[in-house]
Amino acid sequence: MVIEKKAIPELFEKVLSGEKTFDARLDRFKCKPGDVLCLREWDPKKQEYTGRDIKKKVTFVLKSKDLEKFWSKEEVEKYGFQIIAFK
Repeated sequence: MVIEKKAIPELFEKVLSGEKTFDARLDRFKCKPGDVLCLREWDPKKQEYTGRDIKKKVTFVLKSKDLEKFWSKEEVEKYGFQIIAFK
């Protein structure tokens, strides 16, 4: 399945360059390994797409609700989450 999402120019450029190798989104859609994430560059000032896009194959999906068994609600509210990419 191909999943299209907006990406602001600063983050789009980091994906394009290879510096950013992850994406963090609200869990409002289904996504699984093997899907293709199509990031469409979105200009928030003009409120329109720039015409550039990039496609990346999804290799791993981590859902924050799966992490509830590791940390208490209080810890999550105090610290929040960070997503760490590595290669």
